[in-house]
Amino acid sequence: MPDQPADAIVSDTKDWTWTLQRPCPDCGFDARAVAAQDVAPTTLAATSPWAAVLARPEATRRPAPDVWSPLEYACHVRDVCRVFDGRVRLMLDEDAPRFANWDQDETALADRYGEQDPVVVGRELQEAAATVSAGFAAVRDDQWGRTGLRSDGSEFTVLTLGQYFLHDLAHHLVDVRA
Repeated sequence: MPDQPADAIVSDTKDWTWTLQRPCPDCGFDARAVAAQDVAPTTLAATSPWAAVLARPEATRRPAPDVWSPLEYACHVRDVCRVFDGRVRLMLDEDAPRFANWDQDETALADRYGEQDPVVVGRELQEAAATVSAGFAAVRDDQWGRTGLRSDGSEFTVLTLGQYFLHDLAHHLVDVRA
């Protein structure tokens, strides 16, 4: 159970698509350096540290009232994997689909991230990572340029969606000091 109420978190409303144009100064990840064939294995590499993070004694505690606990970040990463798997599938099945909006903060509250079982979350995160990794591994060379639109109008190709996704994974490892 978290030490602070879930609603102490301030919503992140920033548009992080700039990370496709330049390295992130906070985590150092450079999405431009990720080639198509590297998305799937990098997904697995970037999610493997979560087992150790969730095994920490303080995994359920927030470091500050307005900062997610490692458990809450792990729940988010699990759900990011699930959402991006769905988006990749949609991009491969439809021409230029528009993605449904996903409010990460609302999901954290509704799903009570801070009250979930770290062991279960760890297993679910690895399963979700394996699924999305397999989805990216199955993309054919001629499909990496297929497009999709986020609900705010940001356009992605399958490749840039993968690069954007990987930044999220890398960034949250830094958030939990993994």
